[in-house]
Amino acid sequence: MTSVDAVPQPDSEALRLATGRGAGGFFRVAQDQGDRWWLLDPADQKFFARGVQGIAVAPRDPAQPPAFDPAARLRHWGFNLVGPGGDGGVHEDGFAYLAVVDFVRSAPVIAAPGVRLPDVFAPDWPRFATDRAQAVCGPLAGSRELLGWVTDDAPAWGQAATPRRPSLLQVCLSLEPGFATYHAAWEFVLALHGGRIDAVGRAWGVPLANKEVLRELTRAEQGLVTRGYLRDEARWTREFARRYFATTAAAIRAADPHHLVFGCRFAGPVGAAVAAEAVFPAVDVALLDWSELPAPGAASGPVLAANVNWADEAFWRPAVGAASRPSAPAPVAVRHARVLTSVERMLRRGRGALERTARHSAAVGYLWSQWQDGPGEQPPFARGLVHANGSEAREHTELLAQFNHHAESLHRSASRSSPP
Repeated sequence: MTSVDAVPQPDSEALRLATGRGAGGFFRVAQDQGDRWWLLDPADQKFFARGVQGIAVAPRDPAQPPAFDPAARLRHWGFNLVGPGGDGGVHEDGFAYLAVVDFVRSAPVIAAPGVRLPDVFAPDWPRFATDRAQAVCGPLAGSRELLGWVTDDAPAWGQAATPRRPSLLQVCLSLEPGFATYHAAWEFVLALHGGRIDAVGRAWGVPLANKEVLRELTRAEQGLVTRGYLRDEARWTREFARRYFATTAAAIRAADPHHLVFGCRFAGPVGAAVAAEAVFPAVDVALLDWSELPAPGAASGPVLAANVNWADEAFWRPAVGAASRPSAPAPVAVRHARVLTSVERMLRRGRGALERTARHSAAVGYLWSQWQDGPGEQPPFARGLVHANGSEAREHTELLAQFNHHAESLHRSASRSSPP
């Protein structure tokens, strides 16, 4: 009789290629028997992406030491992916890379405070998208180093509704009549409320005698935040996002059937309405802000965590209530323990958040937010891996190099119940 211990156990790391997305011989994505999602390289080897967004490479001064070479730095720090943005200066150095189609350039653009998106309701929007994809994606359809396509790099999907921030629906309803989206937005809300603008106003708790009243509120930056408005706003945002992702994905796949579609890179958290449409089949791998990964245990497609950075007050400020805890005598070891500095708190919390990301079953990698410090940023609370003078931001790179070395092992320990 065969003992229980001798019964072969399923290999949790074996790939279930039936779940795969993408074409053989190019980068693709699939789940393993443990329900973890993985990127696969063109040789079908597991690939946990470790990338950097916005790498801009100035011509190297021959007087600089080789250590200042961006490609050499990226390899030394353990990165294997060039993220969206930047100037493409290291695409020829053997890295996998994400390319941007930039559909926002291909059609009339809705440009307003907090919003920068194509007019997806315009009759010519599918043609504009197709032409753009043919011009940008077609020439790279055979590239083995290309990980996949990003539709747009950080378009603006509208601000969260606040009394001082009009959100996407309000902006669309306040556009000039030359935009197809303006007419579509009014048709949308009127259809929800019996075709009467006064009924819209009652549902939203706002007196709307005519369309101009709403436009004036928007010009004055008075945002609508009532429950009735927010309900309609969520529905509209999903419809807008559905059209955007469906059209861009169809255009990309017609021009390049080999590579993965990642949707757009969001500039930050965008909320559930937009994220709900950045899913398969329109998107093969979602590029979500690392603060918006799916909840543990939730059914989810693969996610590439974007905008990773811990140079933020939430990481370095003291814990809420730390100064107001009961003043009972602490243990001797605690009384003599050194108080953590802001930098130490930042790095400790950042490491913890990044390791939780790697252990998420849906995460196939991450993208650090930027290559170089931004204007006005001051180390050690700047966001770049490289400071303005070209020197290395060791407060970030040393931790990231250590993490990158064992990121794949961390992901192998992921389960569907792993916390985000």
